[in-house]
Amino acid sequence: MANTILDNIEEIKKLDVQNMLGSLQLLSQQVEQIWAQAKKLKIPFSYGKAKNIIVLGMGGSTLGAHVFKTLFKNKLTVPVEILNDYDLPAFVGRDSLVIASSYSGGTEEPLNAVKQARQKGAKIVGICAGGKLADWCLANHYPVLIFDTDNNPSQQPRMGLGYSIVGQLLLLNQVGILKISAKNIKEIIKYLSFYDQQFGVSNQGIDNLAKQLARQIESRCVWYVASEHLTGNAHVGANQLNENAKRFAGYFVLPELNHHLLEGMQNPQSNAQNLLFVLFESKFYHSRNQKRYQITKQVLDKNGIQHFDYVGAGKNRLAQVCEILVFTSYVSFYTAILEGIDPSPIPFVNYFKEQMKT
Repeated sequence: MANTILDNIEEIKKLDVQNMLGSLQLLSQQVEQIWAQAKKLKIPFSYGKAKNIIVLGMGGSTLGAHVFKTLFKNKLTVPVEILNDYDLPAFVGRDSLVIASSYSGGTEEPLNAVKQARQKGAKIVGICAGGKLADWCLANHYPVLIFDTDNNPSQQPRMGLGYSIVGQLLLLNQVGILKISAKNIKEIIKYLSFYDQQFGVSNQGIDNLAKQLARQIESRCVWYVASEHLTGNAHVGANQLNENAKRFAGYFVLPELNHHLLEGMQNPQSNAQNLLFVLFESKFYHSRNQKRYQITKQVLDKNGIQHFDYVGAGKNRLAQVCEILVFTSYVSFYTAILEGIDPSPIPFVNYFKEQMKT
């Protein structure tokens, strides 16, 4: 059964008790839903004059910021910082746009930082499904995009990326800092739906690269490697492998890794048995980066380290971001299923949160 379970929806459902598969399949509907809700939000004109952006949040709630920061690097005319902590950097002030992001609305770190942002006179907007953040924004007369979670049946924030990624894009569009057209949103919906067919359960393993990678992972630690517009995707993919597949995984950015990590391939000698590098390549990368991928693979081969090479097929950068987002989401799901794990529960994260209450 282990070799065929990924093509057996009934066996998958026995493990996937909280219906994470449903959340994966509804990713494009999440986008449609938050698009409709964002149209009702009113944001002050003055917000468009912000000279820097800082996104507050933890875990899955800031994955959207990692994606848009790298995807739209060439269009963002103000710097973007992501804060995964309690205290704001000193530069935040009246000219700052602070986006407080918390799926639940109850995450303590952004709640602490957003109160500091108010003291500094920053321009504040929230995005959440409700909770304390929504109440605080409404009480202090800050705009807040409160989304319903109907299309995320697993109720795991990391599986509500349609809300997070596109919701934050729509906020920047309404502020006037980043132009996102209705055509762009429709394209995102189309791409997500298309790649769900490519990587979803109904597409058999012989034609499904997400299933093939999940089988290759086996007992290995996974390191995603990406560049430029796909850098945010590598961060998302590692996060989801950690939480969904309960697997040690991380990511590196090329070309930076070429300046230090190559020497680290040698030791410990168990690297060849324990590591798997997944390299995301793209014809849209700088030509020198494209060459770097080929040489990096040679170094991996010289050290006997396995690598899985994925070349983005999307016709543009936006399509490739959607493509890799769906791909890595399914990879994390399939890896969990192959391990006989229900991907939704996060017992150690929940344990940690309980301990922090005392």
